[in-house]
Amino acid sequence: MPNFTSHRGLFVGLVTLDLIYLADSPPRNNQKIAATDYTLAAGGPATNGAVTFSYLGNQSQVLGVLGCHPITQLIRGDLTNYQVAIADLEPSIITPPPVSSIIITQSTGDRAVVSMNAAKTQASSGSIPANILQDIDIILIDGHQMAVSITIAEMAKAQNIPVVIDGGSWKPGFEQVLPFVDYAVCSANFFPPNCNTEAEVFRYLSGFSIPHIAITHGEQPISYFSTHTMGTVDVPQIQSVDTLGAGDIFHGAFCHHILQESFTDALARAAEVAADSCGSFGTRRWMEV
Repeated sequence: MPNFTSHRGLFVGLVTLDLIYLADSPPRNNQKIAATDYTLAAGGPATNGAVTFSYLGNQSQVLGVLGCHPITQLIRGDLTNYQVAIADLEPSIITPPPVSSIIITQSTGDRAVVSMNAAKTQASSGSIPANILQDIDIILIDGHQMAVSITIAEMAKAQNIPVVIDGGSWKPGFEQVLPFVDYAVCSANFFPPNCNTEAEVFRYLSGFSIPHIAITHGEQPISYFSTHTMGTVDVPQIQSVDTLGAGDIFHGAFCHHILQESFTDALARAAEVAADSCGSFGTRRWMEV
């Protein structure tokens, strides 16, 4: 890993347990299949971003709902292994955390996912721990804890802490976060209300005076709008083993690089990290290669 100055990042959003299988293909109706490999890890966009940010030499903290169900020990163990701290918005709840089952197609690296998001585990802004932003250098919001995210974004703006959104898909309430955002890094599946094209998405986000906007397209170049300039950033071309979590990893790497590089350079470096992650099965093994 490169020797950069260590920073502190807060990653706000979804915490899941991911059960990940490698197989020839997803099962058809009423079919049983055997996996050729299997792994288990904490998941969710903010969570995987936090793990990446920590792996790159920083201090990460996830702000989300975990609770005290026995399954949460598996999540805690994984995050402890990667030195990611947890700020639990609902530490006393006994319901199980969201669990995702994911099948990776061995020949292509494509993924099929069945998951629960945070719809049943929404926390209120009153659950935010005191002094949560103390000494924080950057914040990422994935939109899965919207009430908390709105408050955190407003607090961050008042303290001049840069805010990044992971716009994997549009979620109601994002419009209340966007006025406080410095970097909107979205997928090609991110379509705000009444937006049907990429140009309309750029116009919508620019209407909130967000200074830096990017839209990723998997293995295709990243589109961006920054300092009144539009352009593209090329991404590495690789043979993917597993694309699971690549977007989350991209965002965690972006949070690392944007604290020391330009917007376009940070996008390019984040794309390199995400491409590297696609060369190994699961969301963690690329860190061990």
